[in-house]
Amino acid sequence: MFALADCNNFFASCERVFRPDLVGKPVIVLSNNDGCAVARSNEAKALGIKMGDPFFKIKDLVEKNHVAVFSSNYALYGDMSRRVQDVLRDWAPAVEQYSIDESFLDLRGAMIADLDGWAKGLSTACRKMTGIPVSVGVAPTKTLAKIASKLCKQYPKLEGGCYMHRPQDIAKVLRKFPAADVWGIGRRSVKKLALLGVATAWDYTQLKEYVVRKTFALPGWRTWKELRGEPCIEFEDVIEPRQTICVSRSFAKEITDPADLCSQVATFTEAAVLKLRKQGSLALEMMPFAMTNRFHENEPQTFASRLVVFPEGTDDHATLIVAAVAAVRAFFQECYGYKKAGVVFTRITQKEGYMKSLFRDVEAEDRQARLSEAIDSVTTIYGPGTIRFGVQGDGQIKMARERQSPHYTTVWKDIPRVTVK
Repeated sequence: MFALADCNNFFASCERVFRPDLVGKPVIVLSNNDGCAVARSNEAKALGIKMGDPFFKIKDLVEKNHVAVFSSNYALYGDMSRRVQDVLRDWAPAVEQYSIDESFLDLRGAMIADLDGWAKGLSTACRKMTGIPVSVGVAPTKTLAKIASKLCKQYPKLEGGCYMHRPQDIAKVLRKFPAADVWGIGRRSVKKLALLGVATAWDYTQLKEYVVRKTFALPGWRTWKELRGEPCIEFEDVIEPRQTICVSRSFAKEITDPADLCSQVATFTEAAVLKLRKQGSLALEMMPFAMTNRFHENEPQTFASRLVVFPEGTDDHATLIVAAVAAVRAFFQECYGYKKAGVVFTRITQKEGYMKSLFRDVEAEDRQARLSEAIDSVTTIYGPGTIRFGVQGDGQIKMARERQSPHYTTVWKDIPRVTVK
């Protein structure tokens, strides 16, 4: 058996943990630069606010219905996700984090007599320990577990947990479940399914196997088998190192000052280095880039970038930041206003077992390694941005986030204060 733990309306729920006065009221969270809605409470959904709606288009609706609006606070959401993961690991032998708000749990071999009670108990534990409502679906395959977790959201009587295992119950659910909502079926596949007369997940299971293999290839065949109760999507509790790391952001206003753009790209590079070092990897290539606002069609447009190739793989903060800044200075042109920038690490290799040149400066390399390790130690304790290189300036990314909530769990000064009388 597999389980899927899915945090309900995760970003909005994180905000409600520290604002209990918003429980039962409409809440939305906006994307970077407060562009569009990326999370909505059930009350906000009931008002007709859709995922991805530009904020300027729904502003009147928001004001009319007193919707609570928050700028994205990814530091808070990431920390709350970690807390949920800690609870899940206490309840399951193995956990595969699928996204910031979803995790698969491997229950094969677990001695659990009452899986329905277990699912409800896990949901209750997550709510009690973190304040986040979590829907837990249990089923014979990962795909069916994902469907079971969605049932928890639709039917409050399930109390956050659903054990779906009897063939007749699975068939009943699949007959009503839209094929387009099945995990693993993309937009292109939906069009092909329509041509085959497939509207529900049950319809999909009734297709002949050779038709599925021919029309939807291996991924579609796996989904087909999973819906029929045959596990064939591997459980991955060990996260494979990323082969590409990218950190990029859009700015609140166009940047026309080269020093300002260098500062931003240096901050992006520092964030990418932390990810690189966390997975024990080295980068052989790096590409800093910057682009203008593509929505301003009447203004000059450009996408500027430079590929930096290192003689040896590196994870050194200073080396990578200096190279990124040099690349920005090389491609910067004063005639443009840059709206978005970032950095991409490519040709990533594992640090363990990597053979370096015999002619390298070992003493300088050791000094750099000690510096990077010191930065890692301080960052781990006090958070990203505690130590900055001079070129980073204040280290603040220039984004519009006027409605951002405090960093309740990651910044000392933002920790909530409780007064006991």
